[in-house]
Amino acid sequence: MQLADYLEKEHIVADLQGNTKYEAIEELLKTLKDSDKLVDLDVTLQDVMAREGYLSTGLENGLAIPHAKTDGVSGLVVALGRKKEGIDFESLDGKPANLIFLVLSPRDTSGPHIQTLAVISRNMKEADLRQALLDAETAEEMAEIIKEKFK
Repeated sequence: MQLADYLEKEHIVADLQGNTKYEAIEELLKTLKDSDKLVDLDVTLQDVMAREGYLSTGLENGLAIPHAKTDGVSGLVVALGRKKEGIDFESLDGKPANLIFLVLSPRDTSGPHIQTLAVISRNMKEADLRQALLDAETAEEMAEIIKEKFK
């Protein structure tokens, strides 16, 4: 599974404007809506926030992976946002998240959703990869890094 197959450069926001996890999630959902990847924005937002309310998706090392199974998408989609100053995602290490991967898949699928979460988590353990994504100048550069370096 190649993450680049599900994360198009149009779905990468190199400079998130939001300052809260809710605003960041809304902004990432808007990029997916603008490219017709969402069947229903409201349903998707509700499902992502319900999942977030159950257990925060802030991990460690500046990473958050909000995700949900939802009727708001017809297939697996991924978006990525970067906020250099970080956003409070109630992360395990107490630090703000700089790189936020939003993963959405239909309710009736499991394998690809779990596999995508695992691929992101495994790759983002690499400090050099995290730093490269933080240092990239544009969304296009970020997309290229993901295409070349994610395994």
